[in-house]
Amino acid sequence: MVCATLLIVSGCTCKKAKEVENKYNIIPAPVSLVTMPGVFCFSENSSIIISPLNEETKIAGERLAELLYRSTGVNIRVVEGRKAVSRSIFMSIDTTLDMGPEGYTLEVTSKKILLKSPTAEGLFRGTQTIRQLLPPQVESMSDTNNIKDFTVPECIIKDEPRFRYRGMHLDVCRHMFSVDEIKRYIDVMALNKFNTFHWHLTEDQGWRIEINTYPDLTAKGSVRKQTLIGHGGVSPEKYDGTPYGGFYTQEEVRDIVRYASDRFITVVPEIEMPGHSLAALTAYPSFSCTGGPFEVAQTWGVFDDIYCAGKDTTFAFLEDVLDEVMDLFPSPYIHIGGDEAPKTRWESCPDCRRRMKEENLKDAHELQSYFIKRIEKYLNSHGRNIIGWDEILEGGLAPGATVMSWRGTEGGIAAAKQHHDVIMTPGSHLYLDHYQSLPEGQPLAIGGYSPLEWVYSFEPLPSDLTAEEQKYIMGLQGNVWTEYIVSDEQLEMMAFPRAFAIAETGWTPQLKKDFEDFLARFMEQRARYDIMGINYFKGDYRNTEGREK
Repeated sequence: MVCATLLIVSGCTCKKAKEVENKYNIIPAPVSLVTMPGVFCFSENSSIIISPLNEETKIAGERLAELLYRSTGVNIRVVEGRKAVSRSIFMSIDTTLDMGPEGYTLEVTSKKILLKSPTAEGLFRGTQTIRQLLPPQVESMSDTNNIKDFTVPECIIKDEPRFRYRGMHLDVCRHMFSVDEIKRYIDVMALNKFNTFHWHLTEDQGWRIEINTYPDLTAKGSVRKQTLIGHGGVSPEKYDGTPYGGFYTQEEVRDIVRYASDRFITVVPEIEMPGHSLAALTAYPSFSCTGGPFEVAQTWGVFDDIYCAGKDTTFAFLEDVLDEVMDLFPSPYIHIGGDEAPKTRWESCPDCRRRMKEENLKDAHELQSYFIKRIEKYLNSHGRNIIGWDEILEGGLAPGATVMSWRGTEGGIAAAKQHHDVIMTPGSHLYLDHYQSLPEGQPLAIGGYSPLEWVYSFEPLPSDLTAEEQKYIMGLQGNVWTEYIVSDEQLEMMAFPRAFAIAETGWTPQLKKDFEDFLARFMEQRARYDIMGINYFKGDYRNTEGREK
């Protein structure tokens, strides 16, 4: 750990020289950090000077200027140029840097801050490091802070991510969250250098995205009559007796996608198929094997009624839905689920049996492979690629599919050996709906036990892959399923700080990872999160309660 030091500020235009506590509590930890005994001080005449200044590069400067304006009331100008103006931040695109697109170099001296990257995205990642080096008060909404008291410790940083995919997931189907809360979730992701938000939008318990061509998806499919209380499994099961529903309009979706894009985060939508489709079938039962009728699920789990793979009308419906989804989401990836799809209905459905015969498919697993490949072909024809949960391996993997390995790492290993891209997200370590402390005194959760130290210990690159096969591991993702997460506050408590551990695993070189060092940096950064109002978990973060590695 880089220890905090006390020093006397010299060569600084602060109101008065005083002792300043230099802290380098950056999460995720950078690749290379050299500390120096001095600080950069802002002044009311400071500027953010960008070269070249364009629609992409100005995002990094404007976000940082906005932060300083909110906390001090001083309007820091964002301008183009290379002129050496004292007490300013200089940002520039430098394509000669030997690093990936999200990499950056940062040099902080007493007179200026120099930030360089090959891309505008890398400049933005670098500003998040500057943000974490600033005092926590920069996060406040008060304009009473004196900007001359805002200092950045001198240092030289060279930094870039270990993995190209670093994601956080959010299920809004079991329980919804406001547009404002989703933006707040994205803000915290950006602060910790995530680059992908996986938005789980359709489920058995509710369809949450407006589709103009099929209005009943939200009119009928977004509302369940009531919700199971507790884990169930007792007779009779208890329900709350209260209808639960809602959805995001296309205008709201576009707003969230723009908001994420302004923070260089890609939003990947998930439209579940062929399983977890009971809400859609409630609205349009003809796309099932039996014709219904159905109800939006009031309990959790897996249901036998799924999309019929034997009817061409099913694929026409899904293509129409995906057309609108692609119009809303510019992401190169569309997540199509593919998990937990029972074959019970398919095995007795005359349409599905006919399809298997016509396509020379030996069983229902190969029929699912046919289903996924047909959807992939359609999305590929529109310049998009698919991601699916590791069940899409069953019956044969679609040609260009990316596999999200959730049932352990075995699916990811199998896919990488077949030279398919993989995102590691095993439930054993990266499901943040699990308890992070012993259940006593904690809000009801789905089960499991994943304390912070356990999450931090996950290594995405399996040792039984060759070095060449390991190149197919794109990265990792934390998943937040919300069967038992019913409020914004509870969402934040379950996600944070475990998401910060995932951020560090995705960014920081493995040999530089150290849990005690990470924990010390997090404990210092808590003052920042407190000012931001983040309801992070406050408890025992170490693996001291019986979780074996």
